[in-house]
Amino acid sequence: MNPKYNRILLKLSGESLQGNQGHGIDTERLMEYARQIKEVTEMGVQVAIVIGGGNIFRGLSGASRGFDRVTGDQMGMLATVINSLALRSALESIGAPAVTYTAVNMYPIGQYYSSRAAVNSLTRGEVVILAGGTGCPFFTTDTGAALRAVEIRADVMLKGTRVDGIYSADPEKVPDAVKFDRITYDEVYSRGLKVMDLTATAMCKENRMPIIVFDMDTPGNLESVLMGKPIGTLVKN
Repeated sequence: MNPKYNRILLKLSGESLQGNQGHGIDTERLMEYARQIKEVTEMGVQVAIVIGGGNIFRGLSGASRGFDRVTGDQMGMLATVINSLALRSALESIGAPAVTYTAVNMYPIGQYYSSRAAVNSLTRGEVVILAGGTGCPFFTTDTGAALRAVEIRADVMLKGTRVDGIYSADPEKVPDAVKFDRITYDEVYSRGLKVMDLTATAMCKENRMPIIVFDMDTPGNLESVLMGKPIGTLVKN
């Protein structure tokens, strides 16, 4: 059975890399993600990844504590680069070729991003890790992920979280919250669901980029999603 999607953009949160330690990078969680990613590349799926930086520094949090917003967001961009380098190293350590592209020029830490270069890397079978968000302040890594998904012509944007999909309310706070198997972008707006920020959601809607929100912390789930199994929540027009 062939994968349902040939090229994906996988969005991971920085917080997810903390594992159970509550800060920084949990190497066990990092390696588990790397193994899942390698498994799907061996199925022939082209994988691009955007990682947040919230486990190290979040620009909005800094701004709320007195940081200049532009400076805070730039610090957040650097946090995503650290996470991206860690994931690249983890992938390479298990034999999965990977390359890091940065939204601002940071050579030799990473190659300067262009969609053409990223697509060329994908077609060579490399995992492409896209760091630095959009390269501009006032935009989240969700927006960066949506933008890159459109630019590289991904078949789908996968948002890996610690929750197994989109619910009518926070399932960790509301025990009887209802899980959606499928929902439209307009329903996300009207219900005020916090899937991604509005800019990212609007970009996906306008460019007909489907989103699947799923639990990345369960080993094997990434492969199951790509094989079309009913895991997580699908968002599309």
